[in-house]
Amino acid sequence: MTTAPRVLVVDDDDITRQLLRWSLEEAGYEVTEASDGAEALEILAQTRIPIVISDLDMPRMDGLALCKCIRGADFGGYIYVILLTSHAEISDRIAGLSNGADDYVSKPFNKTELIARVRCGSRVLQLETRQVLIFSLAKLAESRDNDTGLHLERVQNYANLLMARMAIDSEYSETVTPEFRRLLYETCPLHDIGKVGIADSILLKPGKLTPEEFESMKQHTVIGAKTLKGALDLCENAVFLSMAYDIALTHHERFDGTGYPQGLRGHDIPLSGRIVALVDVYDALTTKRVYKPAFSHEEACKIIINGSGNHFDPEIVRVFIDCEDEFDLIRARLADEVADGVPVKS
Repeated sequence: MTTAPRVLVVDDDDITRQLLRWSLEEAGYEVTEASDGAEALEILAQTRIPIVISDLDMPRMDGLALCKCIRGADFGGYIYVILLTSHAEISDRIAGLSNGADDYVSKPFNKTELIARVRCGSRVLQLETRQVLIFSLAKLAESRDNDTGLHLERVQNYANLLMARMAIDSEYSETVTPEFRRLLYETCPLHDIGKVGIADSILLKPGKLTPEEFESMKQHTVIGAKTLKGALDLCENAVFLSMAYDIALTHHERFDGTGYPQGLRGHDIPLSGRIVALVDVYDALTTKRVYKPAFSHEEACKIIINGSGNHFDPEIVRVFIDCEDEFDLIRARLADEVADGVPVKS
């Protein structure tokens, strides 16, 4: 049985909040209230609420500022934001949409329209099941490798942190939109899905690979890309599959053109692949594997900084340096439990 999602109503007017509550509860929704944007953020930080209906004009923090904060933070999943406003000007609506609102409802609101728009938001949120499916497939592929532990979770968190900083202050700020961030966060766990096609004798080898074995291992990028290309051919407009394809194929390319499988150079490598390249290497360096000890955070940072311009995009390295302390916090928070020298899978 499908349960209606919870809704957070944000309005400084007590009567409006009560009317919204009555309308939503009558339609089967569970409602939480906040009197302004600042209080709403406190609630969202503590409780997963996927739909927010917010007044545009409020003291302390208005609806536009609330939208911007929601889009710039991680609340454990996408939040669908509906702005409630008495302003009819197109410019106000454009401002709201530009700051991350998904929809508008005019004041005084029509109950039937309000419920219809909330149900539309519910349908959009059902797309999050896609994220669950993607992560499950990635976990299935990863299960063949005995020593990766919480690798996928860490890579997602590192990438999300890096993109948040890139969106604020980098030459890629216009490219790293909320949509780009969401798609990369969803699809980066599929970066090594091609390892399902690598022989156990190579994938699980507890020592250094021979040159021939390494050539075989490198094929996981091509295998993964071909797998995702097959799905993409069936659904050409699925942008998440397109990004997953780029990541799987190019996350081992190097900025100076010496990577694999295509030897792409510089900005010919998709930005998604350049981002995942850095966070994947950071995680590989700072975790224990059967063939190597874990490097310290400081050692890993030195290696990444030394790789600027040859292995990694210099601009992404610059952003990494700005938030390296937060990388270390994520590493510590999602550290693997280790038994007999091998990470234990969750």
